[in-house]
Amino acid sequence: MTALPKSVGTIGAGNMAEAILRGLLRAGMQPDQLIASDPDPARREHIAQELGVRTTESNRDVASSCELVVLAVKPAHLEAATAELPREGAPLYVSIIAGCRLATLRGLLGKNARIVRVMPNTPALIGAGISALASDGDLPAQEVEQATNVLAAVGRVVHLPEPLLDAVTGLSGSGPAYVYAFIEALTEAGVREGLPAGIAQELAAETVLGAARLLRESGEQPALLRERVTSPGGTTLAGLSALEQGGLRAAVFEAVRAASARSRELGGDG
Repeated sequence: MTALPKSVGTIGAGNMAEAILRGLLRAGMQPDQLIASDPDPARREHIAQELGVRTTESNRDVASSCELVVLAVKPAHLEAATAELPREGAPLYVSIIAGCRLATLRGLLGKNARIVRVMPNTPALIGAGISALASDGDLPAQEVEQATNVLAAVGRVVHLPEPLLDAVTGLSGSGPAYVYAFIEALTEAGVREGLPAGIAQELAAETVLGAARLLRESGEQPALLRERVTSPGGTTLAGLSALEQGGLRAAVFEAVRAASARSRELGGDG
């Protein structure tokens, strides 16, 4: 198995970059193997104090000193952030920038740049994320595996062709927000039925967490698990019928479609 890189840097030191750096420390990398750049002095100080890693204002310093560099800036800042990066002897770049195509990145980083594109999600902040990874077909398998290992430090990783990353964005990239909205609604419903707000939220959150764990650890299909908890004429059937009448499934379809479409627009395909 390919090991982690000898050195990793992040260009941008926001929450997702911090999550990746934390994950790499948990995976056994040492603070002196990591570096982060950011234009915000307060953010650099936070990263240095919290993680003990090196920080710098210079993106070029990061790219010149690391084997692998995570591009973790906002799309509007990408062109400025890549302007000073080296074209020769460049590292392997891993972009976590939503909607930014490999072709766009190569136009900014040079036609010979080695690039992997990744769509992570925010549960990576606690090491429970899932990331979809796409690369050009000519990238060596060892480098794809190296990038995979870096993202595996913050959760699970799947490999997909780049055209499917917009759908990943609509489902798992934006998906945590859908789940939070569902938990909010479930909590409010419990309050309306007389539960104290704190208890209702705890019940809602633990129900979602437990159901997701049971799905993953049992290996069963969600439809089968749903059937097992639904008795004819029972309370669960009454609740599920109300959800169907309220258009839950159609609303989820539309949420994923709309978010995927927006990702395509951001990538210039809209």
